[in-house]
Amino acid sequence: MVKMGRSDKGNQEANFAESILSIMRGSSEKYMDLKQLRNLVLLSHQIDKDDKDSKKKFKKTMLALETDNLLALGEDGLVKLKKSGLQEKSKKKRSSDKDGGDDNKQQDSVKKQRLSKDSDAANNSNNEEEEGANDEQVFKKTPCKGNPLGITRLFLGNLPFAVDESYLKEFLAPAQLTHIKWITDKETGKFYGSAFIEMRNTQDAAIAVTEKNGLELIGRPIRINYAPAREGDLWPPKNSIETGGDSTSGAARSSSSQAGGVGLKSMSAKPEHCFKLFIGNLSYSVDDDAITKFFANVDAEVKTVRWLHHKDSGDFKGCGYVEFWNTEACEKAASLRGKNLLGRPIRIDWAE
Repeated sequence: MVKMGRSDKGNQEANFAESILSIMRGSSEKYMDLKQLRNLVLLSHQIDKDDKDSKKKFKKTMLALETDNLLALGEDGLVKLKKSGLQEKSKKKRSSDKDGGDDNKQQDSVKKQRLSKDSDAANNSNNEEEEGANDEQVFKKTPCKGNPLGITRLFLGNLPFAVDESYLKEFLAPAQLTHIKWITDKETGKFYGSAFIEMRNTQDAAIAVTEKNGLELIGRPIRINYAPAREGDLWPPKNSIETGGDSTSGAARSSSSQAGGVGLKSMSAKPEHCFKLFIGNLSYSVDDDAITKFFANVDAEVKTVRWLHHKDSGDFKGCGYVEFWNTEACEKAASLRGKNLLGRPIRIDWAE
Protein backbone atom coordinates (compact mmCIF):
# COMPACT_ATOMS: atom_id res chain seq x y z
CA MET A 1 0.00 0.00 0.00
CA VAL A 2 1.28 3.45 -0.92
CA LYS A 3 1.61 5.66 2.11
CA MET A 4 0.20 9.15 1.67
CA GLY A 5 1.93 12.26 2.95
CA ARG A 6 0.14 15.03 4.85
CA SER A 7 -0.35 17.05 1.67
CA ASP A 8 -1.95 14.05 -0.13
CA LYS A 9 -4.28 13.46 2.80
CA GLY A 10 -5.28 17.10 2.82
CA ASN A 11 -6.00 17.00 -0.89
CA GLN A 12 -8.14 13.90 -0.47
CA GLU A 13 -10.20 15.51 2.30
CA ALA A 14 -10.66 18.62 0.16
CA ASN A 15 -11.85 16.39 -2.69
CA PHE A 16 -14.19 14.62 -0.26
CA ALA A 17 -15.68 18.00 0.71
CA GLU A 18 -16.26 18.86 -2.94
CA SER A 19 -17.87 15.50 -3.62
CA ILE A 20 -20.11 15.68 -0.55
CA LEU A 21 -21.43 19.12 -1.47
CA SER A 22 -21.88 18.13 -5.12
CA ILE A 23 -23.88 15.01 -4.26
CA MET A 24 -26.01 16.85 -1.69
CA ARG A 25 -26.81 19.61 -4.19
CA GLY A 26 -27.85 16.94 -6.67
CA SER A 27 -30.24 15.32 -4.18
CA SER A 28 -33.79 16.41 -5.02
CA GLU A 29 -34.75 16.50 -1.33
CA LYS A 30 -31.48 18.15 -0.18
CA TYR A 31 -31.02 15.50 2.48
CA MET A 32 -29.62 11.97 2.49
CA ASP A 33 -28.83 9.05 4.76
CA LEU A 34 -25.26 9.40 6.12
CA LYS A 35 -24.16 5.89 5.11
CA GLN A 36 -25.64 6.29 1.63
CA LEU A 37 -23.80 9.59 1.21
CA ARG A 38 -20.52 8.06 2.37
CA ASN A 39 -20.85 5.12 -0.04
CA LEU A 40 -21.55 7.49 -2.96
CA VAL A 41 -18.54 9.64 -2.09
CA LEU A 42 -16.19 6.65 -1.83
CA LEU A 43 -17.61 5.22 -5.04
CA SER A 44 -17.02 8.49 -6.87
CA HIS A 45 -13.33 8.30 -5.84
CA GLN A 46 -13.12 4.57 -6.67
CA ILE A 47 -12.41 3.69 -3.06
CA ASP A 48 -13.70 0.51 -1.41
CA LYS A 49 -16.63 1.36 0.85
CA ASP A 50 -15.05 -0.67 3.68
CA ASP A 51 -11.72 1.20 3.59
CA LYS A 52 -11.29 2.28 7.22
CA ASP A 53 -8.81 5.08 6.55
CA SER A 54 -11.12 6.67 3.99
CA LYS A 55 -14.07 6.33 6.36
CA LYS A 56 -12.15 8.32 8.96
CA LYS A 57 -11.31 11.03 6.43
CA PHE A 58 -14.96 11.17 5.38
CA LYS A 59 -15.97 11.65 9.02
CA LYS A 60 -13.42 14.45 9.50
CA THR A 61 -14.62 16.15 6.34
CA MET A 62 -18.23 15.94 7.49
CA LEU A 63 -17.32 17.52 10.83
CA ALA A 64 -15.52 20.34 9.03
CA LEU A 65 -18.50 21.02 6.76
CA GLU A 66 -20.84 20.91 9.74
CA THR A 67 -18.60 23.34 11.64
CA ASP A 68 -18.76 25.73 8.68
CA ASN A 69 -22.57 25.55 8.72
CA LEU A 70 -22.79 23.97 5.24
CA LEU A 71 -24.34 20.70 6.41
CA ALA A 72 -26.30 19.47 9.41
CA LEU A 73 -26.35 15.89 10.72
CA GLY A 74 -29.59 15.01 12.50
CA GLU A 75 -30.15 12.43 15.21
CA ASP A 76 -32.07 10.38 12.64
CA GLY A 77 -28.85 9.85 10.67
CA LEU A 78 -29.89 12.15 7.86
CA VAL A 79 -27.47 14.70 6.41
CA LYS A 80 -29.22 17.93 5.45
CA LEU A 81 -27.84 20.58 3.13
CA LYS A 82 -28.12 24.05 4.62
CA LYS A 83 -28.85 27.17 2.58
CA SER A 84 -25.22 28.25 2.69
CA GLY A 85 -24.19 24.83 1.36
CA LEU A 86 -26.76 25.00 -1.41
CA GLN A 87 -25.36 28.29 -2.64
CA GLU A 88 -21.71 27.29 -2.22
CA LYS A 89 -19.76 27.33 -5.46
CA SER A 90 -17.87 24.07 -5.91
CA LYS A 91 -14.23 24.56 -6.91
CA LYS A 92 -11.63 21.94 -7.64
CA LYS A 93 -8.52 22.26 -5.59
CA ARG A 94 -5.72 23.57 -7.83
CA SER A 95 -2.75 21.31 -8.38
CA SER A 96 -0.49 24.16 -7.35
CA ASP A 97 -1.93 24.11 -3.79
CA LYS A 98 0.70 22.41 -1.69
CA ASP A 99 -0.64 23.25 1.78
CA GLY A 100 -3.60 22.06 3.82
CA GLY A 101 -2.70 18.71 5.31
CA ASP A 102 -4.41 19.02 8.73
CA ASP A 103 -7.99 19.64 9.85
CA ASN A 104 -7.52 23.38 10.51
CA LYS A 105 -6.24 23.99 6.97
CA GLN A 106 -9.12 21.95 5.57
CA GLN A 107 -11.62 24.13 7.42
CA ASP A 108 -9.82 27.31 6.27
CA SER A 109 -10.03 26.08 2.68
CA VAL A 110 -13.81 25.64 2.89
CA LYS A 111 -14.20 29.08 4.50
CA LYS A 112 -12.10 30.75 1.80
CA GLN A 113 -14.24 29.15 -0.89
CA ARG A 114 -17.38 30.53 0.75
CA LEU A 115 -15.90 34.03 1.10
CA SER A 116 -14.76 33.95 -2.51
CA LYS A 117 -18.22 32.90 -3.62
CA ASP A 118 -19.85 35.73 -1.67
CA SER A 119 -17.60 38.37 -3.22
CA ASP A 120 -18.12 37.06 -6.77
CA ALA A 121 -21.85 36.23 -6.47
CA ALA A 122 -23.07 39.19 -8.51
CA ASN A 123 -20.86 38.34 -11.51
CA ASN A 124 -21.02 34.54 -11.34
CA SER A 125 -24.65 33.74 -10.36
CA ASN A 126 -25.50 32.38 -13.81
CA ASN A 127 -22.41 30.17 -13.83
CA GLU A 128 -23.27 28.82 -10.38
CA GLU A 129 -26.80 27.94 -11.45
CA GLU A 130 -25.46 26.12 -14.50
CA GLU A 131 -22.91 24.22 -12.42
CA GLY A 132 -25.54 23.28 -9.82
CA ALA A 133 -27.80 21.97 -12.57
CA ASN A 134 -24.92 19.86 -13.91
CA ASP A 135 -24.24 18.45 -10.44
CA GLU A 136 -27.88 17.49 -10.06
CA GLN A 137 -27.93 15.88 -13.51
CA VAL A 138 -24.87 13.76 -12.67
CA PHE A 139 -26.43 12.52 -9.43
CA LYS A 140 -29.78 11.90 -11.14
CA LYS A 141 -28.08 9.54 -13.60
CA THR A 142 -26.14 7.53 -10.98
CA PRO A 143 -26.60 3.76 -11.63
CA CYS A 144 -28.30 1.80 -8.88
CA LYS A 145 -29.69 -1.65 -8.10
CA GLY A 146 -32.18 -2.63 -10.77
CA ASN A 147 -30.97 0.20 -13.02
CA PRO A 148 -27.28 -0.44 -13.79
CA LEU A 149 -27.24 1.88 -16.82
CA GLY A 150 -28.66 4.85 -14.90
CA ILE A 151 -31.72 5.37 -17.16
CA THR A 152 -34.50 7.77 -16.10
CA ARG A 153 -36.70 7.72 -19.23
CA LEU A 154 -39.39 5.01 -19.26
CA PHE A 155 -41.97 3.74 -21.74
CA LEU A 156 -45.48 2.95 -20.49
CA GLY A 157 -47.81 0.79 -22.56
CA ASN A 158 -51.37 -0.58 -22.35
CA LEU A 159 -52.56 2.56 -20.57
CA PRO A 160 -56.33 3.08 -20.15
CA PHE A 161 -57.80 5.95 -22.17
CA ALA A 162 -59.08 7.60 -19.00
CA VAL A 163 -55.59 7.87 -17.48
CA ASP A 164 -54.34 11.29 -16.45
CA GLU A 165 -51.44 12.82 -14.53
CA SER A 166 -52.99 12.28 -11.08
CA TYR A 167 -53.76 8.60 -11.74
CA LEU A 168 -50.25 8.02 -13.06
CA LYS A 169 -48.54 9.73 -10.12
CA GLU A 170 -50.64 7.78 -7.61
CA PHE A 171 -49.94 4.51 -9.44
CA LEU A 172 -46.16 5.03 -9.47
CA ALA A 173 -45.83 6.27 -5.87
CA PRO A 174 -43.50 6.32 -3.98
CA ALA A 175 -41.51 6.77 -7.20
CA GLN A 176 -41.94 10.26 -8.65
CA LEU A 177 -42.07 11.43 -12.25
CA THR A 178 -41.18 14.88 -13.57
CA HIS A 179 -42.36 14.79 -17.21
CA ILE A 180 -45.05 12.99 -19.21
CA LYS A 181 -45.38 12.75 -22.98
CA TRP A 182 -48.67 11.13 -24.00
CA ILE A 183 -48.22 9.37 -27.35
CA THR A 184 -50.96 10.31 -29.82
CA ASP A 185 -51.49 10.18 -33.56
CA LYS A 186 -49.94 13.36 -34.95
CA GLU A 187 -52.76 13.74 -37.48
CA THR A 188 -55.91 12.84 -35.52
CA GLY A 189 -54.72 13.40 -31.95
CA LYS A 190 -56.03 9.94 -30.96
CA PHE A 191 -54.33 8.60 -27.84
CA TYR A 192 -52.42 5.38 -28.48
CA GLY A 193 -52.55 4.16 -24.87
CA SER A 194 -48.84 4.72 -24.29
CA ALA A 195 -46.49 7.39 -22.97
CA PHE A 196 -42.88 8.27 -22.25
CA ILE A 197 -42.13 9.55 -18.77
CA GLU A 198 -39.07 11.02 -17.08
CA MET A 199 -38.45 9.92 -13.50
CA ARG A 200 -36.98 12.07 -10.74
CA ASN A 201 -33.85 9.91 -10.58
CA THR A 202 -32.52 6.45 -11.37
CA GLN A 203 -33.76 5.00 -8.09
CA ASP A 204 -37.34 6.04 -8.85
CA ALA A 205 -37.02 4.62 -12.37
CA ALA A 206 -35.88 1.30 -10.89
CA ILE A 207 -38.88 1.21 -8.54
CA ALA A 208 -41.26 1.80 -11.45
CA VAL A 209 -39.75 -0.95 -13.62
CA THR A 210 -39.15 -3.59 -10.94
CA GLU A 211 -42.21 -3.02 -8.73
CA LYS A 212 -44.95 -1.51 -10.92
CA ASN A 213 -44.57 -3.33 -14.24
CA GLY A 214 -47.58 -5.59 -14.81
CA LEU A 215 -49.74 -4.07 -12.06
CA GLU A 216 -53.24 -2.89 -12.95
CA LEU A 217 -54.22 0.74 -13.43
CA ILE A 218 -57.94 1.29 -13.93
CA GLY A 219 -58.35 -2.38 -14.75
CA ARG A 220 -55.44 -2.70 -17.23
CA PRO A 221 -52.02 -4.31 -16.57
CA ILE A 222 -49.45 -1.62 -17.34
CA ARG A 223 -46.26 -2.39 -19.25
CA ILE A 224 -43.19 -0.44 -18.07
CA ASN A 225 -39.65 -0.67 -19.38
CA TYR A 226 -36.52 1.44 -19.72
CA ALA A 227 -36.45 3.62 -22.83
CA PRO A 228 -33.27 5.71 -23.11
CA ALA A 229 -33.67 8.69 -25.43
CA ARG A 230 -32.15 8.28 -28.87
CA GLU A 231 -29.43 10.60 -30.08
CA GLY A 232 -31.06 13.78 -31.36
CA ASP A 233 -34.25 13.36 -29.31
CA LEU A 234 -35.42 16.44 -27.42
CA TRP A 235 -35.81 14.94 -23.97
CA PRO A 236 -37.13 15.71 -21.44
CA PRO A 237 -39.81 17.82 -23.16
CA LYS A 238 -40.06 21.55 -22.61
CA ASN A 239 -43.28 21.24 -20.63
CA SER A 240 -43.84 18.83 -17.74
CA ILE A 241 -46.83 17.36 -19.63
CA GLU A 242 -47.11 17.19 -23.41
CA THR A 243 -49.41 15.54 -25.90
CA GLY A 244 -48.29 14.82 -29.42
CA GLY A 245 -46.72 12.49 -31.94
CA ASP A 246 -43.31 10.90 -31.52
CA SER A 247 -40.67 13.05 -29.87
CA THR A 248 -38.65 13.57 -33.06
CA SER A 249 -41.49 14.94 -35.16
CA GLY A 250 -41.60 18.33 -33.48
CA ALA A 251 -45.39 18.19 -33.71
CA ALA A 252 -46.12 18.41 -29.99
CA ARG A 253 -49.64 19.56 -29.32
CA SER A 254 -51.23 21.42 -26.42
CA SER A 255 -50.37 20.22 -22.93
CA SER A 256 -52.99 18.28 -21.00
CA SER A 257 -52.89 16.38 -17.74
CA GLN A 258 -55.26 13.85 -19.32
CA ALA A 259 -53.96 11.57 -22.04
CA GLY A 260 -57.08 11.70 -24.18
CA GLY A 261 -57.61 15.45 -23.91
CA VAL A 262 -61.20 16.68 -23.46
CA GLY A 263 -64.53 16.11 -25.18
CA LEU A 264 -66.34 13.00 -26.42
CA LYS A 265 -64.06 12.75 -29.47
CA SER A 266 -61.12 11.92 -27.20
CA MET A 267 -62.83 8.85 -25.68
CA SER A 268 -61.63 5.42 -26.73
CA ALA A 269 -63.38 3.55 -29.51
CA LYS A 270 -66.83 2.45 -28.40
CA PRO A 271 -67.15 -1.36 -28.26
CA GLU A 272 -70.06 -2.86 -30.13
CA HIS A 273 -73.21 -3.14 -27.99
CA CYS A 274 -71.49 -1.33 -25.12
CA PHE A 275 -73.39 -1.45 -21.83
CA LYS A 276 -70.67 -0.28 -19.43
CA LEU A 277 -68.76 2.95 -18.66
CA PHE A 278 -65.65 3.73 -16.68
CA ILE A 279 -66.17 6.76 -14.41
CA GLY A 280 -63.37 8.66 -12.72
CA ASN A 281 -62.36 11.85 -10.86
CA LEU A 282 -65.16 11.16 -8.41
CA SER A 283 -65.74 12.77 -5.04
CA TYR A 284 -64.91 10.46 -2.15
CA SER A 285 -68.43 11.03 -0.81
CA VAL A 286 -70.06 9.55 -3.93
CA ASP A 287 -72.30 6.50 -3.49
CA ASP A 288 -74.70 4.34 -5.52
CA ASP A 289 -77.60 6.70 -4.94
CA ALA A 290 -75.64 9.78 -6.10
CA ILE A 291 -74.43 8.14 -9.31
CA THR A 292 -77.88 6.72 -10.08
CA LYS A 293 -79.50 10.15 -9.74
CA PHE A 294 -76.70 11.75 -11.80
CA PHE A 295 -77.34 9.53 -14.83
CA ALA A 296 -81.10 9.74 -14.35
CA ASN A 297 -80.77 13.35 -15.57
CA VAL A 298 -80.48 11.97 -19.11
CA ASP A 299 -82.85 9.01 -18.58
CA ALA A 300 -79.99 6.52 -18.34
CA GLU A 301 -81.08 3.83 -15.89
CA VAL A 302 -78.24 2.26 -13.93
CA LYS A 303 -78.13 -1.53 -13.59
CA THR A 304 -75.07 -2.03 -11.37
CA VAL A 305 -72.18 -0.01 -9.93
CA ARG A 306 -68.72 -1.38 -9.05
CA TRP A 307 -66.37 0.91 -7.14
CA LEU A 308 -62.58 0.39 -7.30
CA HIS A 309 -60.53 0.21 -4.09
CA HIS A 310 -56.83 -0.10 -3.26
CA LYS A 311 -55.92 -3.73 -2.62
CA ASP A 312 -53.73 -3.04 0.41
CA SER A 313 -55.60 -0.30 2.27
CA GLY A 314 -59.13 -0.78 0.96
CA ASP A 315 -59.38 2.96 0.32
CA PHE A 316 -61.66 4.17 -2.49
CA LYS A 317 -59.72 5.07 -5.65
CA GLY A 318 -62.22 7.70 -6.79
CA CYS A 319 -63.35 5.67 -9.80
CA GLY A 320 -65.44 2.70 -10.81
CA TYR A 321 -67.61 1.04 -13.44
CA VAL A 322 -71.31 1.58 -14.15
CA GLU A 323 -73.39 -0.88 -16.16
CA PHE A 324 -76.66 0.07 -17.86
CA TRP A 325 -79.62 -1.97 -19.07
CA ASN A 326 -79.03 -1.24 -22.76
CA THR A 327 -76.56 0.44 -25.09
CA GLU A 328 -78.87 3.42 -25.69
CA ALA A 329 -78.81 4.27 -21.98
CA CYS A 330 -75.02 3.85 -21.98
CA GLU A 331 -74.69 6.38 -24.81
CA LYS A 332 -76.92 8.87 -23.01
CA ALA A 333 -74.84 8.51 -19.84
CA ALA A 334 -71.62 9.11 -21.81
CA SER A 335 -72.95 12.50 -22.88
CA LEU A 336 -72.43 13.70 -19.28
CA ARG A 337 -68.65 13.44 -19.62
CA GLY A 338 -67.08 16.50 -17.99
CA LYS A 339 -70.23 17.49 -16.09
CA ASN A 340 -69.96 18.22 -12.37
CA LEU A 341 -70.92 15.55 -9.86
CA LEU A 342 -70.58 16.58 -6.22
CA GLY A 343 -68.34 19.45 -7.27
CA ARG A 344 -65.98 17.47 -9.55
CA PRO A 345 -66.02 17.14 -13.37
CA ILE A 346 -66.64 13.46 -14.00
CA ARG A 347 -64.41 11.51 -16.39
CA ILE A 348 -66.19 8.92 -18.54
CA ASP A 349 -64.94 6.37 -21.03
CA TRP A 350 -66.35 3.27 -22.68
CA ALA A 351 -65.62 -0.05 -20.96
CA GLU A 352 -66.05 -3.69 -21.95
